[in-house]
Amino acid sequence: MKKQKSPCINLCEFSQSKGWCIGCGRTRKECQAWKTMKPYAIKNLEKELKRRMLQIENNA
Repeated sequence: MKKQKSPCINLCEFSQSKGWCIGCGRTRKECQAWKTMKPYAIKNLEKELKRRMLQIENNA
């Protein structure tokens, strides 16, 4: 199975309040674990990242 491409856009700046990257919405731990995550975990995280990015955009 082909590995899912990282959502990183090389804008790595983590917010103080939630610890989410303002570029992709992941936490530092999620960024580090991305390469070893199972496909179902990536799919679940991708859904959560959509919600997080909306929150980040609304708070900007």
